[in-house]
Amino acid sequence: MKPSLLPAISPPRRILMGPGPSDISPRVYAALSAPTVGHLDPYYLKVMDGMQEMLRQVFQTKNELTLAVSGTGSSGMEACVVNLIEPGDRMLVCVNGVFGMRMADVATRAGAEVTTIEKEFGEIFSPEEIAEAVEKCNPKVVGIVHAETSTGALQPLEEISKIVHDAGSLILVDCVTSLGGIPVKVDEWNLDAVYSGTQKCLSCPPGLAPVTFSPQAVQVMDERKSKVASWYLDMSMVRQYWGGSRAYHDTAPINMNYALYEALRLVLEEGLENRFQRHMKNHLALKAGLKELGIEYSVPEGQQLPMLNSVFIPDGIDDAQIRKQLLNDYGIEIGGGLGPVKGKTWRIGLMGVSSEHSNVIQLLTALGQCLNQAGKNVDVKAAIAVAHAVRSNG
Repeated sequence: MKPSLLPAISPPRRILMGPGPSDISPRVYAALSAPTVGHLDPYYLKVMDGMQEMLRQVFQTKNELTLAVSGTGSSGMEACVVNLIEPGDRMLVCVNGVFGMRMADVATRAGAEVTTIEKEFGEIFSPEEIAEAVEKCNPKVVGIVHAETSTGALQPLEEISKIVHDAGSLILVDCVTSLGGIPVKVDEWNLDAVYSGTQKCLSCPPGLAPVTFSPQAVQVMDERKSKVASWYLDMSMVRQYWGGSRAYHDTAPINMNYALYEALRLVLEEGLENRFQRHMKNHLALKAGLKELGIEYSVPEGQQLPMLNSVFIPDGIDDAQIRKQLLNDYGIEIGGGLGPVKGKTWRIGLMGVSSEHSNVIQLLTALGQCLNQAGKNVDVKAAIAVAHAVRSNG
């Protein structure tokens, strides 16, 4: 039987305004397509050194053990958990969304004795709640999500970190959605293990997970009595490759690291503070425009992520139908809710390259037209006008 030749890859052009991935700069695409060299080639080793230096700047840390795990953001989660946790260790996980739930699952699989404290989706934890839970279970590690992608909620960390350390525990933080979009101050906040992903505010294709470990976390790894549950993610071996010895561990995804290198250059070229301000200004413009369309946020004021806008779907509107119409008719992707808010919320991303005022206006225009076609009488021109006004005054 003669094999059939399948069509060449030719994806449609989308405006990526969902929970990730985000749009990608042509400079990052160009880096991704640069010539592949060996994973021990002198040129590539310099790329690794440069990427570590830039990651430290973006994480705002001096941690020596800072690198990009070969895998998506969830591999960063797993790397942090399995390197700090040994079978029987106690871990407290704060669950207020899907990714807190995932962290608890990973910790259980690593053999931890897991205790969870839980809040409704979209709510955040108070320092007092964390203090009470830490006192009760005396954990080795406390895991918490800084920016919960499933809900759009921002969790303040500084006071909680102090509580955790005063109790003699380590704090492990999910910054997958926050890194590069809002401040992540690893050293100032005294965070021990932090992981992120490339496909959110860093605007790089999915496939790598930036991580950083404090000296205290490294000491805990060095004092382990058992082997890390994952060979591939064992930092005691991985860091030998990223460190001075360059000991072979596995074949690195060379071109993905090229892409992250260039994405980090773009972040630092713009400047962290400028980047944070851009995300906030576009968030405020979108928020004002959505209000004119009768759409409210599902997260309380002051706890909303600027890069991941979670909003309630208006009454009588079909979630999937509107998202399908936005994608097919306007080329715009937004996300639906997860877990208990599935079918009740939309998640609108303004991450990295996607966080542009032009995208805000295109979404408001398209969404307003979709709502009107669905029987809602909304003023699209007013939504656009207020978004422009907020952006100009910001």
